[in-house]
Amino acid sequence: MINKILIANRGEIACRIIKTCKSLGIKTVAVFSEADQYSVHVSEADESYLVGGARVNESYLNQSKIIEAAKEAEVDAIHPGYGFLSENAEFAQKVQQEGIIFIGPSSEAIDKMGDKIHARKLMEEAGVPVVPGMTLKNTEEFEVITAAKKIGFPLMVKASAGGGGIGMQKVEHEDELMKAVQSVVKKAETFFGSADIFLEKYIEHPRHIEAQIAGDNEGHIVAVGSRDCSIQRRHQKIIEEAPPPEFSKEGNQRLLEEAIKAGKALNYTNVGTIEFLVDEEENIYFLEMNTRLQVEHPVTEETAGIDLVEWQIRLAEGQLIAEQKEGGHKAAHAIEVRVYAEDPKTFFPSPGTLNTWRFPEMDGIRYDFGVQEGTVVTPYYDPMIGKVIAFSDSRDNCIKLLTECLEKAEVEGIKTNIPMLLEALKDERFKHGKVNTHFVGQ
Repeated sequence: MINKILIANRGEIACRIIKTCKSLGIKTVAVFSEADQYSVHVSEADESYLVGGARVNESYLNQSKIIEAAKEAEVDAIHPGYGFLSENAEFAQKVQQEGIIFIGPSSEAIDKMGDKIHARKLMEEAGVPVVPGMTLKNTEEFEVITAAKKIGFPLMVKASAGGGGIGMQKVEHEDELMKAVQSVVKKAETFFGSADIFLEKYIEHPRHIEAQIAGDNEGHIVAVGSRDCSIQRRHQKIIEEAPPPEFSKEGNQRLLEEAIKAGKALNYTNVGTIEFLVDEEENIYFLEMNTRLQVEHPVTEETAGIDLVEWQIRLAEGQLIAEQKEGGHKAAHAIEVRVYAEDPKTFFPSPGTLNTWRFPEMDGIRYDFGVQEGTVVTPYYDPMIGKVIAFSDSRDNCIKLLTECLEKAEVEGIKTNIPMLLEALKDERFKHGKVNTHFVGQ
């Protein structure tokens, strides 16, 4: 049994994990940087440890400091949350070598899915459809142009180790190709330490739909629901919902089946997400796998009536899928909006002190926040400061609830993307579920 967990993360997700741990009677240990000393997640945990300076490589990415804190606190397990070290195979392995449970999949699964070229190959071998593409043996002009002509334009140049919208660039014409390749290689080396890239067919007007899967140590894999995450800025999601609107039952069933097939090919354990691109004819293409909890997990929780963090903990203890609890309140629909500390027009971060942070208490609204009034939002970390989730008996009612909630919200001291979220919620295309990944740009 897991009795004490160190959360190797900060902000909203750390607070979210603490909430489930409290309900299960599990003690929690927070880690924090010098910039986060007075953060909400630190005050909510049972214990807390300083792990370094404000910059992420000094603190939240400092593997030795985090493991040292875990040993000092005598925890049973480490929960990595998302981002930071959550998909770092080396960290997962080090944690296990110390005799501490890593709440997530095996380091082997993380490693396989962390390399997008390897992940594509594995999925192709498993019979999961992938976007047509080619790995580049080198970045010589002849090699690149030959591969591009086989795929056809427009196409995407992608870093094999990329993620979070970094390390990818669309190319419309051949004369833009080499410049884009050089740019992506440079970013890939800077951000991911690997210059490996590949070319991929650009799917016109795609939707981004993903499946939540879970697996146990005896090889059982289930898909507990799908989510539409098409509304993105700079390839990062801002509005997500479950189930995907205007998506046929047959298409959804095929997507869930492909996700289970992918999970089985990996021998996957714990909770993970298979992401797909879906074209206008509902053809489904594997995009990538996230071997961790997703930011948008609440919409699945609200529509499936489960607690995915509890599932993570119980599966890490060795329980089977069949033993996981269901039976909570199930909503017909749920929509999540991410609240960012950023300028709603330019999307530039907006650090500062939250002088006012007030949101109304409403039935059908859930808040997953990592800040409170008086919190200093620093420039050191991702600008997402919280999420507002509406759950109801219909999609229309979710939109109505979210709109009312965000219109009543009072935030002062920083800029947020709330005006942009309201604009999206009121847009007729969104109301009718007629959106794709180009929605924000349009």
